[in-house]
Amino acid sequence: MTNETRYRAPALQKGLSILETLAHADAPMTMSDISTALQRSRNEIFRMLQVLEDMRYIARDDSGGYSLTNRLFALSMRQPPMRDLLSLAYPAMTALADEAGQSCHLAVASGAEMVVVARVEAPGLLGFAVRVGYRRPLHRSASGLTLLAFEPIARQEQMLDEIELLGGDIDRAALKRELADTAALGFVARDSTMIHGIRDISAPILAAGEARAALTIPYVSGAGAKTDADRTTTLVRAAAENISAALDGTRME
Repeated sequence: MTNETRYRAPALQKGLSILETLAHADAPMTMSDISTALQRSRNEIFRMLQVLEDMRYIARDDSGGYSLTNRLFALSMRQPPMRDLLSLAYPAMTALADEAGQSCHLAVASGAEMVVVARVEAPGLLGFAVRVGYRRPLHRSASGLTLLAFEPIARQEQMLDEIELLGGDIDRAALKRELADTAALGFVARDSTMIHGIRDISAPILAAGEARAALTIPYVSGAGAKTDADRTTTLVRAAAENISAALDGTRME
């Protein structure tokens, strides 16, 4: 392999560059914003934006700003490995939410981020649900730390490289120590850095010894809590182990 692309498809490259630019944007981007970000003229990207909008990969709001739709996400969910994971995880997640009395969600790694691919809401009035499609940098979430901690070292280093490449401000040595401690402990349990009163409890779903997903409960304490945090941690770990065993079983058939 060389650093040069063997074949060139300028229109395809342009379209993918637009999608990647929008994926990393914190807010909808106008045509001028996209033109500036890609260092291309408005005329170069006008028709490409129209095609992507017609095919429902992007959408335009009332102010003229473009953002990604969930079409790419929906396509990725149709891949056999993801379908297997979700079909095996949902029953265990439903049982976990019922026994713990808390909402739970499933997250996978997507580049330098974690993305929520499934959730089950709490059966009662108490619980904090995270929407499907929610993304956060791997190193800034309990799910992301779980995913990083249980990757093989070589893959973990690649993921840390990608975090730094995308501007992640990390103390790499300190983060690696935290990941090693997490791997030794077997789970993450820490107060949420985003919302006061939430304790994130996360355990890995493993297949062939590698992290495939993270199962997480954003634990809400209070008089209405069905179980305490320690018991909830035990339930999350048991559910993750059951899904892992089932997932490894599908691989062996």
